[in-house]
This record gives sequence, structure tokens and C-alpha cells, in this order.
Amino acid sequence: MLELARGISQWAHGFKNGVIFVFNTGEEEGLNGAHSFITQHPWSRAIRFVIDLEAMGIGGKSSLFQGGSAPWAIETFAKVAKYPSGQIIAQDLFLSGAVKSATDLQVYQEVAGLSGLDFAYSDATAVYHTKNDKLKLLKPGSLQHLGENMLAFLLHTARSSRFQKEAEVEREGGTGQTQAIYFDVLGKYMVVYTQRFASMLHNSVILQSLLIWITSLLMGGYPGAISFGLSCLSIVLMWIFSLSLTILVAFIIPLMSTSPVPYIAYPWLVIGLFGAPAILGALTGQHVGFFFLKKYLRHVYKKRVPRLSHNVQENLIEWEAERWLFKSGFIQWLILLVVGNFFKVGSSFLALIWLVSPAFAYGLMEATLSPSRLPKQLKIITLILGLAMPVLVSAGMIIRLVGTIIGVFARFERSPGSAPDWLGSLIVAIFSAAVVCLMLVYLLSYIHLSGAKGLVIFAMCTLLALTLTAVSSGIFPAFTEDISRAVNVVHVVDATGRYGNQDPASFVSLFSATPGKLTKEVENLKNEEFACGKNKTLDFVTFTVNYGCWSSKDSNNGWSKLDIPELHVESDSMSDIRKTRVLIDTKLATRWSLAVNREEISDFTFEVDSEELVPSGHKSMVDGWHIIQFSGGKNSPTKFHLNLFWSTNTIHPSQKAYKQAEDTASLLLKLRTDVNMVTPKVERVLQKLPHWCSLFGKSTSPYTLAFLTALPVQF
Repeated sequence: MLELARGISQWAHGFKNGVIFVFNTGEEEGLNGAHSFITQHPWSRAIRFVIDLEAMGIGGKSSLFQGGSAPWAIETFAKVAKYPSGQIIAQDLFLSGAVKSATDLQVYQEVAGLSGLDFAYSDATAVYHTKNDKLKLLKPGSLQHLGENMLAFLLHTARSSRFQKEAEVEREGGTGQTQAIYFDVLGKYMVVYTQRFASMLHNSVILQSLLIWITSLLMGGYPGAISFGLSCLSIVLMWIFSLSLTILVAFIIPLMSTSPVPYIAYPWLVIGLFGAPAILGALTGQHVGFFFLKKYLRHVYKKRVPRLSHNVQENLIEWEAERWLFKSGFIQWLILLVVGNFFKVGSSFLALIWLVSPAFAYGLMEATLSPSRLPKQLKIITLILGLAMPVLVSAGMIIRLVGTIIGVFARFERSPGSAPDWLGSLIVAIFSAAVVCLMLVYLLSYIHLSGAKGLVIFAMCTLLALTLTAVSSGIFPAFTEDISRAVNVVHVVDATGRYGNQDPASFVSLFSATPGKLTKEVENLKNEEFACGKNKTLDFVTFTVNYGCWSSKDSNNGWSKLDIPELHVESDSMSDIRKTRVLIDTKLATRWSLAVNREEISDFTFEVDSEELVPSGHKSMVDGWHIIQFSGGKNSPTKFHLNLFWSTNTIHPSQKAYKQAEDTASLLLKLRTDVNMVTPKVERVLQKLPHWCSLFGKSTSPYTLAFLTALPVQF
């Protein structure tokens, strides 16, 4: 951004619009910096458009991954950028909730109603928020890629007389049919068009496809309809067999490897672990469908051309069956196009390309207008012409998407131990099977008559066996010093009383957002007396540790009881509704998380020094709790007031005795304060941890010293 500012200052001739560079912190603590700027800064009223530079990894291309509601901006970027990069499939995944994250752009969109573009690096996702997220990993070419694209875009936009008009129209008109569809081709050219045009194009292709299929089936008569049904069966069998084999491998991996996700450090292992069984399953399922097709076509050809020799007839049957397998690929892509078009999914362009290009090649090279004409073997040129464009457009996107998915598993579990160990591999297995069944269906249809089927099966079995052996033997470790396992080591002082003691419980907790047990890690922590399991659930307010390790040995040093935060009830009155005023004293902590029981509390206000920070009004709820996260600087206040307004069905304790519950539902408030301090016990643990472990830091993660306290409903 500094280099862009320098460049723009030198070329700022004929600008009709200003460019403001906002450097802000507080993104990890809840997008606070962006919120502060757009709600409080005097320049915020002049903002018409936002560009957010993000990262969910380090290095690679800086790609556009959000911004579909501003077609004019994306069209401009595609036109002037030297190396335009962006895929709307990333936006679809982000907006669907599959990616549990948010960026500063969300604040500008939701609070100020602005449109904008979001760019991010996504290579080496596994090192994100760990010690290995180092500047030296950011290659100069990545910065150059972002800089050249962004400088050209900013200069062009700043000089544009249409900019303010387009931004205002977009701000007032909403999204709807103005949503943009965009994707790049090899990072050299970007295709951009609107959702309105996409709907028209998709509807046209769908109607023409249905018309061609209906006409073809009517001309083919009853035999054609049965062959069509059997080709559909081959698709179903292909998916069933492919999914079955890959899912089986996903369940086997945790039993064979020390990690349920042993491919994080070496993502190419996924080719052998899941790609090979996916191809085996798809080929097997398609072969079963091929067998039934040939069996039926023998009856058809005996009646249709009874005078042909047996060998000639068998060749015709095999060629006809091969053609039906090839055309079955049209069916599944047509279904995806119909569904995607109905729900206005931006990445439906993939279904369009994978349907139209092979269908056009088949129609050009293979199709006949007369059903009485005998079939011929499919030409290789048909496959090349049909797959050239789809592979060119989608291959790089799929490779990057697989890399991102695998990298995310380094921090997959927000609440450690909440998901089964095999879940991560199951996701990769399903994704791999889907890619194979969708994108290799045309290629696989050629294999049955090519004589290479046995070789392909042998190669895939060998590849699967070799990768399973490599994973189980540890030849390729799941984690390395550069691609490490994300762990947290936290000295916990628990004053909630959940262990039945009036005195606070002190212990060191070790847990990981990466799936898998911590057995290997604990082996290195000799003499620290760590116990691991799921029998000690730890509530950190923003998340819960369902599986972890803990040790109470030598844990009473490095902290003081005077640092334990307090939740003090100053008043509790009953008029029309019950109102309780609570003093929150976080002591030395300026970073904390508070949960309010929304099943008991209908509303609340939050104050500091008589200034209202959170007014009354609608409050969100997740699993019965509303969570407040706070992070301040050195001079941040540490005393706050919380005014609680109870639900109307709540009765004052003076009028009714409460039955004390034993679960967390009996708590009214939960508070965690974070202190950036390393106690002697934590320091020893950090020194003894294996080199493949790295502390993980996110907005919801505690520091190395955390205090827990709570206020029960029956206080």
C-alpha cells in the first residue's frame, strides 16, 4: 500500500476522484478498525467504493475473491490489470458460509452500504496464523503481481468520470441481476459478464439441450430411451463406486497414520490417497454400466442388423455403448447447470463450459442425423477438442482450491475435539470423487475400448498402495518445521467453581485446531505430567475444548489471585421487568471475551465511564449466548458496567427459589480475560514441544495466560 501510494502520488494527473489509503488494526478482534473508520472518521462520508487487500495464506497470486455486486468495477479491473486473477467460485464458497471468516469489506458493505472488491493471497494456507507465516515466504513476484494490477486499476478509476455515477447507482440499486460473473484464464485474461446475461445464456443452453435430447430420444424410439436410461445408470454407478472407495480410504487413514490429515505438509499425497481410488471407483462403476449397455444393445442389434457377422456386430455394440458413456457426461453437467441457474450460483459457468464444449465437439465430429446409420468408434480429436477449453479454464482453479482446502485443515477445528478425526479426510475424499466423476467422465469413456484399462487399474492400485505405505511408515511426515501443526499452550486459572472448589483451579492446557490426538506431542513433554482425553471439557467462552491435554504440576507460579477478573452485582431490582447491574473488572487484561445468557436475558446495555458502548436493541444469539469480544491498547479501561434486562418470564429470586443446575445453562455470564504473559510452566512446555508445532493465534484464541470466571443465574 505504501508503494501504491508513492506511485499514485507521482501519476496523480487528471484525477476526478480521490484515493484514501486506510491502515488499520483490530481486524482479528472483530473488524474493529474498519468499523471505527467508516462510523467515526470525517472522511468516511466521502467514500464511494472500497478495495480490501487481504490474505488467507502467503504468496501466490493476489486474486479477486469477492466483489460480484460491482460488475462495472470488475470489468474495469479485467480491462486494465496486467495479470487479472479471480474466480467467482471463491466468492460462492465465501458467501455460502463454508469459509468461517469475514473481512473488512463486510463492514463497509453492511454498515455503509458500499460496494467493493476483495483481493487475497491464498498460497501456503497451512501456515496462516502460525509462526511460519513469515515475510520471507512472500515472494517478490507476489507483491509485484498485486502492485502492477492495483496501480493500473487505481489510476484508471481515479481518472474515470463514470466512477461516482456507477458507484451511486450500485449503492442505491442493490445487487440482484447486477451480480457479476467472473473468472480468469491462466491469469492472463478475465471474463466478466452479468448475472442477467448468464441467466439468458444458461436458459438458452438448457432449452436447446432438452430439445436435442427429446428429439434424439424420439428418433431413437424405445431402444434409444432404454439406452439413455442405462447411460444414466452408468453415471449413478460411477458416483457410487468412486465415493465408496474414497470414503473407505478416508476412514482407513486415521487407523494407519499418526495424523488423520497426513497430507498437510505434502499436499500432492492427495493424488495417491484419494485421486487413485476415485479413478478406480469411477472406472469400475462406468464399466458396470458399460456391461449392461452392451448386454442390452446385443438384443437390439440382433433385430436391427441380424445378417452382420458376430465380430462386426460386437464392434458396433461396443462403439454404440462407448458413445452413450460419452454422452452421459452431458447429462450430469446439464443437471448441474439447471440447478445452478435456478439458485443463481455464479460458478455455474463451469457446468456451462463442461457441457457446451464437449457437446459441440461431439456434434461436429461424431453426431449423425440418421438413427439408422451405424456407429463408429469415437475419435481422439473429439476428446481433445471437447476438453481443451474446460481444462484450460478450470484446471488451475481446481488445483488451487484443493491446496486451499488442505491448508485449512491445519486449523480445521474451532472447538478442538468437536469433530470426528476422519471428517477432514472425508471432505477431501468427497471433493476428489466429485472432481473425477465430473471432469474425467469423458476421458474414462475412451478407456474401455482402448486396451489400457488393465494398465490404468494396475497404476492406480500401485499408486494407492505406495502412498498408504508412505503415510503409515512416516516417510512423509504429516507436519514439518515449515508446515507445522497449530497448537495452543495456555495457562488457565479457572475461578468459575465448576470443579467444586472455592479456590481457583490452575493448570496448563494443551490443545490443537488441527484434527488428531496429541499423543506424539505429549511424548516430548516428559516429567510435565500431562493427561489427555475428552473427560475435561474446557469452556473458553468463544469456543470449547472437547479434547485436549492438561497438567496441574507446578502451575501455581507466574500469576496472582489479584489478577482474577471479577463479576460483581451492584444492584438487582424488580419493577416492570427485572434489571441487574453488574460491574466487570478485568484487572490487568485489556483483551477479553464475555458471553451473556440470552435465554435468561432479553436485552442489555454496556457502559464504560458512564458512556454507552453497546445500546439496547436486538441482540444476536448463538447456541443461547451473545458474545462480546473486546481488545484495547495500553491505556484501555478495565472496568465496565453491564445492565441486564431479564426475560419477562423470569421471576426475582426473592419470590421463587431456583433449583441450581449443574450444566452451563445455570450460568448467567461467562468471562475470559487474556494476558500476554508466559508463566514458568508454559515456558517449559513451549521449549519441549516438537519442532513441528506452532502456536496458533486467531481473534477467538486465548493468550498464553487466561483467567476464567462466571456469574451463576442464582447469584
